[in-house]
Amino acid sequence: MIRQKLLTVIFKILPTNVAYAHCDIPCGIYDPHLAQMAAHTVIRMTSLINDLKASSSEPLFDERKKIISQISRLTKVKDEHAELVKHEVRILWGDYFKEEHLKQYPELNDLVFRTMKLASKARQEVNIEAANELLDTVQEIAQIFWKTKNIKSAKIKSPYPSGATIVVPK
Repeated sequence: MIRQKLLTVIFKILPTNVAYAHCDIPCGIYDPHLAQMAAHTVIRMTSLINDLKASSSEPLFDERKKIISQISRLTKVKDEHAELVKHEVRILWGDYFKEEHLKQYPELNDLVFRTMKLASKARQEVNIEAANELLDTVQEIAQIFWKTKNIKSAKIKSPYPSGATIVVPK
């Protein structure tokens, strides 16, 4: 109660200005690159998990321990990067994209929704199709992002082990 009264007095004494910004810190730096990199990582980790095979030259128990350890590590990275996709897309969605972008690209709502669901599916499963679809939707978002800035983009072959493409500004 005393704190509230004190703040009321301070606000009456000190002038205040309303600040308008599109996010907490109006840096103006947005880029879908991190979401794409994370999606490539999800593909790569999923592929590595799918490629694991027990070697017949080592004792079964030791081999199982190695595989379990490797699957655990690969899964952790896969899950972290699927969550990073969601984080980066949420930033673009919540801080960058505006109502005018939704009018110009009415598919954006559904695209963001599908991306979030695919990132969750990529975390829940070891599913290369879901991982590839995740990259596809992130790349669609990247293409729209660059269009909103009136910058042409291109899909180029990435240098990453995923073997997929990446959307870059021209």
